[in-house]
Amino acid sequence: MAKQIITVATTGAWPTKEHNPNVPLTPKEIAADVYECWQAGAGIAHLHMRDAEGRGTMDKHRFAETVALIRERCDIVLNLTTSGDLNATDETRMAHLIALEPELASYDCGSMNWMHTSLFINHPNFLEALGRTMGEHGVRPEIEVFDAGMFYNAQHYMKKGVIPSPGYFQFVLGAAGGIAATVENLVFLKGLLPPDAKWSAFGIGAAHLPILFATIALGGNVRVGMEDNVYYAKGRLAKSNAEFVERAARLIREANNEVATPAEVREILDLRR
Repeated sequence: MAKQIITVATTGAWPTKEHNPNVPLTPKEIAADVYECWQAGAGIAHLHMRDAEGRGTMDKHRFAETVALIRERCDIVLNLTTSGDLNATDETRMAHLIALEPELASYDCGSMNWMHTSLFINHPNFLEALGRTMGEHGVRPEIEVFDAGMFYNAQHYMKKGVIPSPGYFQFVLGAAGGIAATVENLVFLKGLLPPDAKWSAFGIGAAHLPILFATIALGGNVRVGMEDNVYYAKGRLAKSNAEFVERAARLIREANNEVATPAEVREILDLRR
C-alpha cells in the first residue's frame, strides 16, 4: 500500500483565539498540540511563531524554544516557516534556519498580492539567498506554490542549482490573491510536475475538504490544521489540530493506503539524518 504523508500546520500567522479558542499560540501550546498530532498520525509539523501579543513573528528564540519542547516528546519532522511576518527582513526570515538547521523549511517561490490588502514579497535576490542558505545548512525546501507561475519560478531555481531537483511541492489553493481552490486547478497543478517530484496540497477555509479528498485520491500527500481552516465542519469549530489529523488518517486508510510515520517521511523525502 502507498504511504501518504500528513502535515499539520498548527498555528499560522493569522488565526487568533477569537477565531477559534483552540488555536495554539505560545511555544508550550504549540509543542503540546504537535505532540497530540504526532500521536494521531502527523509525520510533519509546519511551524509558525507568535509574539507575546499573538502576532506572527520570525523570532528565532521562539522557534528554538518550541523546537526544543517538541524534541523532548517526539520525532515528528519539523518544517519551519520562512514567511511568518510580512514585515520581517530577509535576514530574520533565515536566521532560525541557520541556528536550528531543521529538516524542512518553506520556500515561497514568488511574490503576490496577499489577501487583497498587502504584498507578500519574495524578491529574486531573497529566493537565491534563501535557497543557498538552505543548501549550506542541510534544509530541504518545501516549495510552496500559490499559483502556476511559482512552479515555473521553482524550475528556474532548480536549473540554476539554487534548490535541489526534482523538488518537494506544496500546492496552496484558495489563498486570496492565489489560485482558486478547485479540484480542476489541483489536477492542473499536479500535471505540471515531473514524474519523480513529491507533492502535497491543501485548500483554505471551506475548500479544505474537497481538496483533501481529491489529493488523497490523486495519490498526493496532505496538509491539515488551523493555519488554513479553523472549522472542522460547517458551523462547528475544530476542537484541536489533532482532530483534523485523525480525520485525514482515517481517509487515507479508507483509500487503502497507509499513513507515513516520521521515519518513513524521512525516507520518502530523502531528508538528511
